Amino acid sequence: MKEEIVEYTTFDGSGITSFLAGERDSRAAIIVIQEIWGLTSFIKKYSRKLASLGFLVLAPHLYSRREEKDVFTEENIATSMRLFFEIPEGKRDDPSTINEIIERANEQQKVVIKKLLMDRGEMEERMLRDLGMGYQYLKDNFNPKKFGVVGFCMGGGLAFRLSTRIPMDATVIYYGSSPPNLEDISRIRGPINAIYAGEDPRINSGIPDMISSMIKYKKQIELKIYPGAKHAFANEDGFAYDRDAAEDAWERTSAFFRRYLL
Repeated sequence: MKEEIVEYTTFDGSGITSFLAGERDSRAAIIVIQEIWGLTSFIKKYSRKLASLGFLVLAPHLYSRREEKDVFTEENIATSMRLFFEIPEGKRDDPSTINEIIERANEQQKVVIKKLLMDRGEMEERMLRDLGMGYQYLKDNFNPKKFGVVGFCMGGGLAFRLSTRIPMDATVIYYGSSPPNLEDISRIRGPINAIYAGEDPRINSGIPDMISSMIKYKKQIELKIYPGAKHAFANEDGFAYDRDAAEDAWERTSAFFRRYLL
């Protein structure tokens, strides 16, 4: 199976480094969207598994810009998040409390806290545009007949939102947030496979309204919640890995993509 690191040009002229795996003449392509940590070994391994099924797989590194790639490392993101989440949930909008945390952060942590935690909406909008250009890169260079997308955590929410902007033939969401504007669900084309952890109250609180919107707009969805599993349970390199849930979710995901893309 062929794999390589490629780069495509995004909307602002920046180069987006990406992991590309699979047969270049595949009938279907899948975009794999990272967790908050970036293009990790887990994302590459998952991409290889999808490629082994016969798909062409692209996993963009969404922190590729020259000024970000040395700042948005797994270590910097982890330490920045630990600092930020020291703030009680009810005070995360309080400027004085946030400033106290930022004063304790180093320069790189300040950038991560500002862009990825405080200005998350703006950052994710840029990521969606980068992912849209990744879709265009696949279309222009390999011309697959069908497209799918899968994302994890932050990437799960991005996958869901991307499917409201680009006509995906199949979308898999691993414990990702629902689109902030549920009316956008009306624009989804292909079926959705939504996978959730039972012990994930923040994400799961959005499920009922999302389901109501799927029903309202007559969209196709499959959904499974894994009781006892925690957020990020599919990442075998992470602290919340749940082998049974992860393996079952993979079987559901692989069967779903084979059914709707091949």
